[in-house]
Amino acid sequence: MASRLIAGGALKYLAGPMGINKIPKRFRATSAHLSEVLVNCPPTKTTTLNNGMRIATEDTGDLTATIGLWIDAGSRCENESNNGVAHFLEHMAFKGTSKRSQVDLELEVENMGAHLNAYTSREQTVFYAKCLKQDVPKALEILSDILQNSKLGENEIERERGVILREMQEVETNLQEVVFDHLHATAFQGTPLGRTILGPTQNIKSISRNDLVEYIKTYYKPSRMVLAGAGGVDHNELVKLAEQHFGKAERGEITADPSLLGSIRYTGSEIRVRDDAMPLAHVAIAVEGAGWESADNIPLMIANTLIGAWDRSQGGGLNNSSKLALACTQDNLAHSFQSFNTCYKDTGLWGIYLVAQTLSLDDLVWNVQQEWMRLCTSVSQAEIDRAKNVLKSNMFLQLDGTTAICEDIGRQMLCYGRRIPLHELESRINSITAQNVQDVMMQYVYDKCPAVAAVGPVEGLPDYTRIRANMYWLRV
Repeated sequence: MASRLIAGGALKYLAGPMGINKIPKRFRATSAHLSEVLVNCPPTKTTTLNNGMRIATEDTGDLTATIGLWIDAGSRCENESNNGVAHFLEHMAFKGTSKRSQVDLELEVENMGAHLNAYTSREQTVFYAKCLKQDVPKALEILSDILQNSKLGENEIERERGVILREMQEVETNLQEVVFDHLHATAFQGTPLGRTILGPTQNIKSISRNDLVEYIKTYYKPSRMVLAGAGGVDHNELVKLAEQHFGKAERGEITADPSLLGSIRYTGSEIRVRDDAMPLAHVAIAVEGAGWESADNIPLMIANTLIGAWDRSQGGGLNNSSKLALACTQDNLAHSFQSFNTCYKDTGLWGIYLVAQTLSLDDLVWNVQQEWMRLCTSVSQAEIDRAKNVLKSNMFLQLDGTTAICEDIGRQMLCYGRRIPLHELESRINSITAQNVQDVMMQYVYDKCPAVAAVGPVEGLPDYTRIRANMYWLRV
């Protein structure tokens, strides 16, 4: 029942090598056209209880199932004094309830052969269970008990402080997590999205039981929850179980400071943490992206796929489809890079994460920005068509297994209010042209102030004014 931390889905859609044999059987097409296969996927059924709780399922007929509760609350709902409470609550969920001790809970889950887990992001908190399909009623009863009857004992709270502080030390050794935390801090400075998910050390040491209870009362409301299920899940049965376990919970109203959920301010800026003792520099450069519901999101995802992801172990030749990967291969500019498109409700971050030696940073950043400018001005339709196919493959591959499908359902229900059918998503991707991508890149990237976060031996990284100056082309 370990926790796993997700930094806002920062690397959700990364381009990489694909193979047709890796595509899940449910998406493989022989004589049938892909769109026909997608139309025939099991439908996502939805129901809303009287208290506002939504139930959404996809019955694939598997012998196993994944069910989970997606809650529209994360670190973005916190303030400076309680930053870290959402993640703290995630840890406390498995420490016993008024009906079960921690030992009883663990034994019950293990005796079912099930798996219980949770994670926290900047906008969502998730609790889910994987089990045999006949154990779905029991698994949902356990999840409802965890969410509604956790004891939050003082002894368990004190013990969990040490666990979270140790987790913070582990996260500090994950340089990618560190850089993305710095990137959010500088891009959204002074706003809730700029804070970390774990919170500062002083908050972890001072968070009290009252803080946890207050957060639950404020945000753990049925109207902010989605019960998602995938695999061997009968929708009508799950609705009845949800009514039984959650139907009496009051809808509730948001009583928190409305400024926490207000508009987010993006600031083009930078933060550098120089440490010449480190062997490699880790750098993230991004511009403000689009929110989940924006129509510009798909063109940005296609542009993200065009940049791609690469590391030096992959090698590569003169026919590498990513021009940036080709430059890195020929001139040994980087150890790795990953393009990313991070989305939130009303904003996002679109950019690239680089790992390189300090002497290569100047040339590497120049090549990155030249590629960005090329996508703003002269990308070809052939490149777009290839990127669309890679993007569709990546997205379909991520739906392999009941847990991945369940996560997709829960996230989309919170972000869009519905689950976008796969054939609709394919159609929307197919409709994008090279001109669409250029227009969106001109809107979001061209002549925009970037956010830069860098850790390690970053002496060779160009100063911010040079990076800003390369966000446009001066041509006669």
